This record gives sequence, C-alpha cells and structure tokens, in this order.
Amino acid sequence: MIRVDLPRFGRFQAWRDAARQLASNRVSPTDVTWDDGGLFGSDPVPPPGPQPVTASKDFLDLARTVASHSDPERWALLYTALMRLQDDRGFIANPADPLTDRLGRMAKSVRRDIHKMHAFVRFHELPAQGPRRSFGAWFEPEHPILEAATPFFAKRFADMDWLIATPEGTARFDGTITYDPPADRPNLPEDASHDLWQTYFANIFNPARIKTQAMRSEMPVKYWKNLPETGLIAQMLADAPRRVQAMRDAGASTAPGFAAKVTARIRQAPDESMPQDMDSAGRQASRCTRCDLCHAATQTVWGKGNSAAPLMIVGEAPGDQEDLQGLPFVGPAGQLLHRTMEQAGLDARRVWMTNAVKHFKFTPRGKRRIHQTPNVSEIKHCRWWLDLERGFVQPRLTLAMGATAAFALTGNNRPLTPRRGQVERALDGGPVLLTWHPSLILRLDGDRAAEAQKQFAQDLAQARQMIAA
Repeated sequence: MIRVDLPRFGRFQAWRDAARQLASNRVSPTDVTWDDGGLFGSDPVPPPGPQPVTASKDFLDLARTVASHSDPERWALLYTALMRLQDDRGFIANPADPLTDRLGRMAKSVRRDIHKMHAFVRFHELPAQGPRRSFGAWFEPEHPILEAATPFFAKRFADMDWLIATPEGTARFDGTITYDPPADRPNLPEDASHDLWQTYFANIFNPARIKTQAMRSEMPVKYWKNLPETGLIAQMLADAPRRVQAMRDAGASTAPGFAAKVTARIRQAPDESMPQDMDSAGRQASRCTRCDLCHAATQTVWGKGNSAAPLMIVGEAPGDQEDLQGLPFVGPAGQLLHRTMEQAGLDARRVWMTNAVKHFKFTPRGKRRIHQTPNVSEIKHCRWWLDLERGFVQPRLTLAMGATAAFALTGNNRPLTPRRGQVERALDGGPVLLTWHPSLILRLDGDRAAEAQKQFAQDLAQARQMIAA
C-alpha cells in the first residue's frame, strides 16, 4: 500500500504529479491511500514508469474543480477516473456512468460554493499599515475553495491590500496572493462601507418579487451572520405589501407624452395614482422599477433646486458620486457646472437641476464603477419622470446638456455638435437650449477642452439672458 500525503495548499498540483507517476507504473487505485493534509508523511512514490499517461483537458478541468470538494474520497475517485481514462477515453463523457455522474455533481457543488463566496464576502476596512488601504473578511465556505476562489478577488480588488480568513486558511493579497494556515477568526471592525452597502441593498430590494424559498436558496441562511445587510430583511419583508401597492399606484397610469398633459391630469384627477406635487413625485420615483437600471444602482437620484424656477437644467444620468449621495451634479462634472454657472451669473436658487435618466448606469472595472451611456429604451422609460418634473416646474427655458438630454427632451437623436448653442422645441413645445455636457469637457485635453469650456460658458450666459428677458 502506497500512502500519499497531500499539502494544505497546492493540493491539486501535488495530486497530479503523484497520480501521473503512479499511473505510469499502472499502480492500482486499490493500492493507493490519499491523505489530505495527513500527519504521518508519504510513502515513496515510484519514479515515472514506462507506461504513457494521457488525460484530456476536460478531465483536467473537472479534476481541478473536484479537488476543492470536501469529500475525503475525492483524490481516490479522481485517480480511479485517471486510470480508467487510459483504457476508455470516452467514459468521462458519459453522464450515465456512475463515476462520471458523481464527479460531475461534486464539481457542480464546488462551483456553486465558489459563486457564493464571490457574492457574500464582505470586506471591513482595517487600520492602515502603509500607503494602500487594507481590508479583511471572514467567510465559512462549505468546501475548501480558498485557493480556487481568491484569484477573483485579486483581479477585482487589485488596487488594495486584503485578507480573507476561512476555517481552511487565510489568503493575503499585497500585489500577489499568499496562503497561511488557519487561525482564529479575526476581529473585523465595522466601517462606513456597511452603511453604504445596507443603503444599496435596501434600494435594490424589489418587494414585488419576493419568493422567500428562492431567496434562501440564493442567499443561504448559514451566510447571514456575516452579512451586514441581512439585518434589514425582516423589516423589508414586513413592509413589502405596502411597497408593492405603492409600485402599483406609481405605474397605474399610462406615461403621457408631454408635460402639459401631465399638468392637466394632475389638476383633473387628484388621486393617489398620480403624484400631486414635486415631493410626492420624488418619493414615487424612489421606488421606480420601470427599467432594469434600478436593480444595480444604489438609489434613484431625483432633481433638486427651485421647483418654480424659470430655468431647468437637464443632464444625462447620475454618476458614481450622485448615485452614492442621492443628489444630482455633486461629482466632478457637477462641480464644473456649478463653477461655470457662477461665472455666467446664473443663480442656482432660480434653477431646477435634474437628469434625463434617474439611475446610475455603469459597468464594474476593478474597484471602480465606469459610467455607461443610457440607451434609447432606458431614456424613454425615464421620460415619464422627466415629464412629471417639467409639469410641476413649467420652466420658461430648459438647458439640455449632452446628447442624451437633447434626445429625451426633443425626441431628436441627431449628433449634437452642429446643434450646440441652438434653441429647439421640446416634445411639449417649450424652448430647449442645447449645450455640451460638462463631463465631455473633463474628458478633453488642451485647446479642445478650453474651447469646449468657452462654448459651455457662453451657452450658460445665453440661458441667463433668455430667462431674464
């Protein structure tokens, strides 16, 4: 009997090397004992033998996944499969074969566990140890998946130092991943990110899609104790019937085409299905699910300012900072807008500021969320809210910043460059002055940025003159 002791980390490669040598000598699976992290050491494995050993890529991929299963028989099963492959290349593709079926179910369970780890690890910021921010997390997986799951985090959070502790061991990242033996569960302090994550979770919760059995399947209860957001679930479930009714009320009426129709309907049909003022419209918008953007964004970003203003400024969509703070034009583009307004003599107290689309659209890239331009469908779905705002404000002039705002207001999606600085008619008949979006100016360099900024300032000055007249 040959005893093979596999290390705590690097197990799959150690098994593969030993299995290749054993198979080349045609050592029977019944003559090998695999000890996963054993205490007694290995018996000598015979040197490579004369028999060739081959394995398909599909088998190696399967074996690499099964190697992260908690079943102590996994190594023996894999070696048995390797030996069978030498005489029967097709058995591993036969789902009716008992060994293939068992290995397939083991691999599926591992993949699911890795998915849960990627979804449910919650980092806590640790006291700074150097120039880079440091974070820690504790996770209790079903299988020993630490090595298989952590490369995802190294790619996702490459710009910070972190550690993930599990009962199996601890992974540390400071540019490269290293693994240490298990230690006591670390004391992880709560930080500001917990409140942010709870805000995000509360805002993506859809009370109309409650299926508690499915929820527990996708978010098993055993993980709840380490998830800050699960403390909100009981209250959100209790509040779900009221929120569902509010969503029905908000979506009960057909979206009108023009703000004038909105105003008329508000005056003629004062019922709960139509908001009666700007504040109630904002509350209804906070529960909006008209398009899929609501599921990824942290919250609805409603307009702000003077709801009886002569000037309405409409941008494209919230950015990263707007999404986190719930306010429009607070990020870099918004700061440029406010500086230019001040230079142009535009009093912010006489302006209503909003966006054509009320939810942040983005794609994750590492730690950052990269802004994406809303598509036509998203703009049209959100026009319901923009029309409501226009009905309440009834501005004398609207400033459309960027092509998205221009399309939302006028229905014209022609290129913005030849139209900038001109006044066009909105769908409701009101005048719309077209200009650049400040984010475009921030993306330009040198003379092009200076020229675009000059034109932007001229357009804001023109808007001030038009409302003054």
